[in-house]
This record gives sequence, C-alpha cells and structure tokens, in this order.
Amino acid sequence: MGGGESVSDSTGGNGAASDRGVTWYRQMLEIRLFEDKVQELFMQGRIEGTTHLCQGQEAVSVGAVSALRDDDYLTITYRGHGHALARGMEMTAAFGELMGLTSGCCRGVGGSMHLTDFSRNLIGAFAIVGAGLPVAVGAALSAKLRGSDSAALTLFGDGATNIGTFHEALNMAAVWKAPVVFVVENNLYGEYSPLRDTTPVDDLAERAKAYAMPGVVVDGQDVESVHAAVSAALERGRAGEGPTLVEAKTYRYRGHSRTDPAKYRAPGELQRWQERDPIELFGAALAANGLLGEQAQQTLRDEVQRAVDAAAEEAAAAPVPTLEEIETYVYAD
Repeated sequence: MGGGESVSDSTGGNGAASDRGVTWYRQMLEIRLFEDKVQELFMQGRIEGTTHLCQGQEAVSVGAVSALRDDDYLTITYRGHGHALARGMEMTAAFGELMGLTSGCCRGVGGSMHLTDFSRNLIGAFAIVGAGLPVAVGAALSAKLRGSDSAALTLFGDGATNIGTFHEALNMAAVWKAPVVFVVENNLYGEYSPLRDTTPVDDLAERAKAYAMPGVVVDGQDVESVHAAVSAALERGRAGEGPTLVEAKTYRYRGHSRTDPAKYRAPGELQRWQERDPIELFGAALAANGLLGEQAQQTLRDEVQRAVDAAAEEAAAAPVPTLEEIETYVYAD
C-alpha cells in the first residue's frame, strides 16, 4: 500500500478500521461487478446509447467519495457510475437509469452520463467535459456564504485540465477560498489521445501552482492513499484555507466508450496496470492483516455478484417513462 495509515495501524483494537476496510473492499467489488454487468447488458441490447466504464479506477471512487460527509456536495463525470455507487446510490436505481426505465435515479430520462441524486448531495453528473467543476465551486461558495462548514468535491478526467473551465474554476476557487477539492483521475488518456500528446507536464498537480493552492499526487490504485489525501484537502477547505487539487494516477481497463477497442495502447501497458489492480492490492492488504482472508473475499465477491444480478433484474422490471413524464422535465408549466 502507498501513503496514508495502514489497515493494521488504524484498527486501534476496536475493529472500526476493520469494518471500514471491509466496507471499502465491498464497495470496490460492487463497482467492478456493476460495470461488468453494464457491459453485459449493453451487449444484450438492454442498454442503448453509449457507456463509459471505470473498471480499474475503483480506488479513486471509493477513496475520494468516502471522505465526504453527508452534507458535502459532489459533482462527477460521464464515467461516474463508480462515484455514484460510492456515494450510496442503490444499484437498482443506477441500472434503471442506464436502461432508461422509471426505476432509475432520474426516472430513466438521464441515462448513463447523468446519474444524479440530490438526496445524497450528488448534484450533477455531466456529459460535457469539465462542466462539473464550476458547479462544485458554486456549491462550495454557497456553503461558505451560508456560514456552513460543508465542502464540495468534484471528480474529472485528465483531459479536462486542458480546457478553459478547469482554469476558470481553479482561479475562482482560489480567489474566494472556496472549500472545494478538485480530484483529477489521471488515467493517461483523454478519450483516445495519450496524455503526453496533449499536455506538457506529467504531473497534472503542478497546475495548482498557478492558482496558489496545494497540488497533491497520489497513487490512484491505493484506496487508503486517495482517502487520506482527499480527507486532508476537505479539512483544509473547511478550515477556511481554500481549495486543493489532488491528482490520482490510475488507469481504465476498457476503452474510452463502448465503441473504442483501445488499440492505441502500447503492448503490455494494460497488463502492467492490471498487476496493480486496486481491488487485488487492497484485498491482499486485508488478508495480510488478518482482516479478510482469501476465502472470505471470494464469499463476499459471490454475494456481491448475486446482489448485482438481482438489482439489474429488479430495475429491468420497471416500465419506460411515458411521453407525459418526459415532457415534465423539458417544458415549464
């Protein structure tokens, strides 16, 4: 494991960290198996349109989002299924939305790229690259103006750091000392373009210097490191010290979207990253510390798989939204 406290160091004899570790492991499993099921449903024609999957990036979703309080705000990207699940969205609601059914979190009118749940302060999932950053800044500023110590977290990909909205959002957040944490999931590719072909720096966290905020690089395959970095950044924001940019270095196992076979990757690159699979790494740490053995991990995986399958079938039993229902979200009264 990378930085941050280890599972064994944080147990303190009370089992709290043990419970936390098992919870994180289960959440990462849920995200991985959920995304595998999404691909299966898509191939069966039960999910239309497109999908952007996040297998390989589970430690960022769980590590970052678990650092939030219930009254904090979250904005995510079109590759945000894992973020939504980590925030507590029910799998049935997520599957229903992807299938365009009324069982979905947005009653089936949002789809794969718009998993949103205001009851969990998940205030937006955005198909437009970088669109969630200024929304998170606004939410953070609103909390500050109201005298609340709530903070905001926004997750986005490495490609978003090359657009104007990224720089405008960081600049405004720094000037206003807004309690917002910017987490870039650097999976090395902006759609089909390698990072080094579009960006002159290897560590995107360096861009924080221009806005007088800390820039932190973490191992995005290590859920504990991500959690520790984001937790510290959130507390910094709550204390009135302003925003932080956290770069989590990670990797997506699949192509950009369902139409992308990812043939642009160098030979062996995918395999090298899979050798540092975030679920396998954390599972090995749990087993080594006597918190969740290999057999228990397999039992848990089987349990999660059954839950994923059941959630997909439950979601599929709902009807499609009627035209009248859809129009209520389009036209004002």
